[in-house]
Amino acid sequence: MTTVPLDMNPATRQSLARGPLGTALLDIERAHARLASFQVAHRKLAGAGPLIDGHDANLFLGAPAMTYVLQLAGVGSDRYVGALRTLDHIVAAHTRRRLAAAHTRINQGAHTTFAEYDLFRGLTGIGALLLRRQPEGQELRSVLEYLVQLTEPVTGPGGQALPGWWVGHAPANNAAATPGGHANAGLAHGITGPLALLALAKRRGITVDGHELAMYRILRWLDSIQQTDHHGIRWPRWISKTGQAPTLSAAPSWCYGTPGIVRAQQLAAIALDDSDRQRMAERALLYCLADSRQLDQLTSRGLCHGVGGLIRTVQRVAAETETPRPFHDWLLRAHERFLAAPAPQEPSFLEGAAGASLAFMSAEPDAVTATDWDACLLLN
Repeated sequence: MTTVPLDMNPATRQSLARGPLGTALLDIERAHARLASFQVAHRKLAGAGPLIDGHDANLFLGAPAMTYVLQLAGVGSDRYVGALRTLDHIVAAHTRRRLAAAHTRINQGAHTTFAEYDLFRGLTGIGALLLRRQPEGQELRSVLEYLVQLTEPVTGPGGQALPGWWVGHAPANNAAATPGGHANAGLAHGITGPLALLALAKRRGITVDGHELAMYRILRWLDSIQQTDHHGIRWPRWISKTGQAPTLSAAPSWCYGTPGIVRAQQLAAIALDDSDRQRMAERALLYCLADSRQLDQLTSRGLCHGVGGLIRTVQRVAAETETPRPFHDWLLRAHERFLAAPAPQEPSFLEGAAGASLAFMSAEPDAVTATDWDACLLLN
């Protein structure tokens, strides 16, 4: 399908996760690789309609999502230059509004939310876009300053110290999982998203006051919840007032599991020149890849919760380790596991066929992609 159905609602039409904006990423990758025409992607993008620009807009929805997709489509050319210039102004204004709301919340002493800070809906995702589009802008610096402040401890209702990213709500709409709220460790919704963004910015020479201190705060917290036994090194998905989420039953997904947490720590270790932490993180991923009990819980090919996300994460980790051979060996075997999982029934990017195909295209150990399509996953 190369056009957007007229009856598709605006939120889906402009969704990077579920709609045509996301499936266009595969078309754009193929076009840059000279396997298809850019017109295939263009027809999808042209049907997006008036762009969502309110508080609900984010990296995966509306004007910021369109900016991300057009940026990839325009790499190495003058495609969409005018549209991107207009969108940059829209995203900058959107960022300022989101930051103002966040600082109002901070001044009121309330807990943060995923929608305020995380990769999917929050300021971390907006920051990832700004790092690509407007790295010299004040808006990116302001987002980084906000993330530094987010790492500062806050006081809970009982007077106890809590991580600054403690949210009062539950993960995945499961209130029973985290009574009283929780501190999330995952790359998609937790503090390793901000860690990855802070690390990527630092590697590009962009820092703000307290930048490294914030990274160390996050890393120390990860150290405090790390679990090590004969099965290897793992981290729980979250910490609540009742303790840590189970780790042995957790799937090794990009969004919540050990692979995403490892990549964020590897990025931070490289940025901080901490070779010991880098080796520890990479070793944790190798333990994970060797544990069939964990791998067997990946029952789809998708990016978010499936084998595709794991493949792409491993490929990114392997590209920056001093000892890539074990990761390359696993990638050579990953085709079999990927193809054994059910093929996605929907065409979407995050959990469907488009994202799975992008991951599979880069599954070879030394594969080179035409675009950094996974920048929206904070893998690069």
